[in-house]
Amino acid sequence: MRGDPAFRAAARAELPPAVVGPDGSTPEGLSRRRFGQLLGASLALGAGGGCARDVPEKIIPYVQQPTEVTPGIAAVYATSSMLDGYATGLLVESHEGRPTKIEGNPEHPASLGAAGVFEQALVLQVYDPLRARGPRRGGDAVDTRAVVERLAEPRRDGGAGLRLLLEPTSSPSIHALLARARRRHPELRVTFHAATASRAPAEGARAALGRALQPLHDLRGAQVVVALDADLLGAMPFHLRHARHFAARRRGGGIRLYAVEPLLGVTGTMADDRLRIPGHEVAGVAAALALALGGLPDGAARACAALAAAAEAPARRWAEAVARDLRRRPRGTTLVVAGERQPAAVHALAIAMNERLGNLGGAAGARRAPLAFVEPVIPEADDGAQDLGALASEMRAGRVDTLLAIAVNPSYDAPADVDWAAGLRRVPDSIYAGLYENETARGCRWFVPVPHQLEAWGDGRAYDGTVSLVQPLLRPLHDGRTELELLAALAGERHPDGRALVRERFAGAHAVGWEAALALGFVEETAADPVDVAVDGPGLERSLAGLRAAARLTAASLEVGFHLSPTVHDGRFANNPWLQELPTPIGKLTWDNAALLSPATARELGVDDGDPLQVDTASGSLEAPTLIVPGHADRAVSLWLGYGRGGGERLAAGVGVNAYRLRTRAAPWFMPGVARKRHGHRDLAVTQMHWVMATQGADIALRATRPELRANPHLADEHRGAQPSFFGGPPRAAGLGPPAPGSGPQWAMSIDTSVCIGCNACMVACQAENNVLVVGREGVLNSREMHWLRIDTYFSGSADAPTVVHQPMLCQHCEHAPCEYVCPVNATVHSPDGLNEMVYNRCVGTRFCSNNCPYKVRRFNWFDWKHRQPANRGLVVLQRNPDVTVRDRGVMEKCSYCVQRIRRAEIAARKQQREIAPGEVVTACAQACPTGAVVFGDLRQPDGAVARLRGDARSYEVLHDLGTRPRTTYLLRVDDPNPELA
Repeated sequence: MRGDPAFRAAARAELPPAVVGPDGSTPEGLSRRRFGQLLGASLALGAGGGCARDVPEKIIPYVQQPTEVTPGIAAVYATSSMLDGYATGLLVESHEGRPTKIEGNPEHPASLGAAGVFEQALVLQVYDPLRARGPRRGGDAVDTRAVVERLAEPRRDGGAGLRLLLEPTSSPSIHALLARARRRHPELRVTFHAATASRAPAEGARAALGRALQPLHDLRGAQVVVALDADLLGAMPFHLRHARHFAARRRGGGIRLYAVEPLLGVTGTMADDRLRIPGHEVAGVAAALALALGGLPDGAARACAALAAAAEAPARRWAEAVARDLRRRPRGTTLVVAGERQPAAVHALAIAMNERLGNLGGAAGARRAPLAFVEPVIPEADDGAQDLGALASEMRAGRVDTLLAIAVNPSYDAPADVDWAAGLRRVPDSIYAGLYENETARGCRWFVPVPHQLEAWGDGRAYDGTVSLVQPLLRPLHDGRTELELLAALAGERHPDGRALVRERFAGAHAVGWEAALALGFVEETAADPVDVAVDGPGLERSLAGLRAAARLTAASLEVGFHLSPTVHDGRFANNPWLQELPTPIGKLTWDNAALLSPATARELGVDDGDPLQVDTASGSLEAPTLIVPGHADRAVSLWLGYGRGGGERLAAGVGVNAYRLRTRAAPWFMPGVARKRHGHRDLAVTQMHWVMATQGADIALRATRPELRANPHLADEHRGAQPSFFGGPPRAAGLGPPAPGSGPQWAMSIDTSVCIGCNACMVACQAENNVLVVGREGVLNSREMHWLRIDTYFSGSADAPTVVHQPMLCQHCEHAPCEYVCPVNATVHSPDGLNEMVYNRCVGTRFCSNNCPYKVRRFNWFDWKHRQPANRGLVVLQRNPDVTVRDRGVMEKCSYCVQRIRRAEIAARKQQREIAPGEVVTACAQACPTGAVVFGDLRQPDGAVARLRGDARSYEVLHDLGTRPRTTYLLRVDDPNPELA
């Protein structure tokens, strides 16, 4: 057939020659086969050239499936996150190379198995579609090799015109590369800048102890803790560890917490006694406390007397009562902690008080002392470093020809008295590297993306010095270079590789194996060793004398205070929709920041929630909406940092106001100012009064003092136990057991409000695990937020000095569920193991179940948020958990007790022909909780944690009178206030 002329003609018509001459002939020697060969060779050469920058790495196709990857089964990898220069150990769940969930590493000293809101939100940030996609020079796209070549170029001036701007970091590899870069460029100068970093703890140690040291606080043996403007449970370094140890002590009834602060924070809500005063008055209370404790050198005592005399009489009496409580305790069982917002003198005074109370540990056996000191984990600036103000001055003077800035943003957060923008314009060659083309990147000539922490190799040290490794979970989604690779290029390496740089440093410093360290996520026994210390009296006196000279506010002014945002931190998470929609622990504000005021100050200024307030200081002015919050200090206004963003973070654009532009180098945390009401109004997306239960005066969040509970141990009895029901059957006993013992696992949850700190870690964990979508500011304003779990915060007493109870509220999985018998299509049903289940494809959206739910924990999908809300589209779909259905419009959603985890454990147990082990199933909220307040388990196990807690005298059911028989129960909060301060 091939020889048939008709066939050849047909084939030629269907497949004409590759190249045809003008006369229709084919050039001699160039057949179709030959043309295909040449084309294939050209493509191969092009592909090979395009891959030249990568070191070849072995990959395995799925036809030869790697043993550690099973489709549908998640793999878990250990890594670390870096925040404020310190490492936190994490475990990252990955589905076929796609990170979907972050948990704490239970063996890492900084997390102890917990994960905060920022650590968990990293998994969404890696998929942010607004991240920078590629490098540029001016407005033209370039290859990353061009940036590397530019940095690796030799210089004739020894680096005299070269400046490097970085975040403070504990990374051993980065500091090793900086040393290499300085050897190559001896005149190179480095600036470490973090707008919210505080040198006060180290400088306080220098004043009190004669050398700059880092404090390590240990709550495991503390009976009394005094927090001087210190949010040690919610924001300070090591706060996850502090929260875990605080909860363990509180469960045992062995800790009393005092807090002194202007703005009610996470730590303040857990205080047994709290003093609300402006931040600048904390020094006077600290001085009064130290004076009452006694034992100060004569000069320091005189300085404290002068400071204490300036404090208000009630504050002095409060300090004296606390001092008497401290003196009654055994030596070495108390702790005084100064916060990072306070000046160095307050830190020095706290050290002196801890020495007086016997709390200081030394090199021998100091790891369990309430307070020990180590060499700074983040190395101090050396002779080759300068501060941001000095760098800006050199730039304005024209002495800088090349600036490399990595992951910092001074165009946004530089102090108001540093003219950064003018200096940047004078630099001929400026290079910026970061996740986003932010405010600083917009002013630089070169830009190169930096891979996310989940895409890059690196290392760091935890706050106690433990060496931790950062390993990538996936190849970089966008073209870029890591911080290590850019610094290696500056040191002269033209083909840097992040993994090789970390491994090279690791091999030279540790005897443990590389693979073993990667599997664990950190290197054991590498924590810094405590050093012996003693208080230096003259240094303490000089420090206090300098503080005494500080001017007080005038009668016409109020204190303007600045605080890290509990949801977007210093602004680096402002483009994360999970965190923007996360209600703040106090105020429950979303998608905004505000001028926070006490009720009394708001009345004095004539403002209400949402009214614009103009705040004027010597450094500038801004206008922000008012939000009145309980427990705030009078004559003070507080502003959260991290908002008012510009640049490439378009999701955060227009959200809130930038409070950084009021801060100065001399007054970074509080300063005098005035405020006045402006015209207009802004509706704030506040969730405090959303989903209010129809209580009709019923007690919901129970609270008692320890003496009250001792006097009446049956306080909670009326809120649990036997309850008649029209469903029939005998009433249950007080043990709250399952309705049908022996019928398989009976799942239940218990939440201890005595140790719930309201940090919101459980909310983000639930959102990540269950594919909960965001709805945006307008959706929250219309009370349409989709969170399956919320933290209800209840205040009692006066608005000025309230007591607080945090109560996580989720589906109660009632045995007699009001939602089930009103559903016309049987979409909400009860499972044999006690779960109230939602069958999504049956739901027709009548919302009868939501109307009949007394706990208001059901969320209706009014819109298809997958498409209606841009924050739910794009690369972020890669984060979604494949084990959980993504719901469509028109169905009801709610907590499922992480049923996917339950079923996974059941399958594993059935395959191995065994029972599910105690603690084998852990819900996402319970796993993330820093304090272990949420406990989940099987009621059939009498020795299990859930059964034990349900039998506790403090256990109660919310809205017990309704007879719903919830599977979620609570333990009432118990406080231990000082009787002298009643």
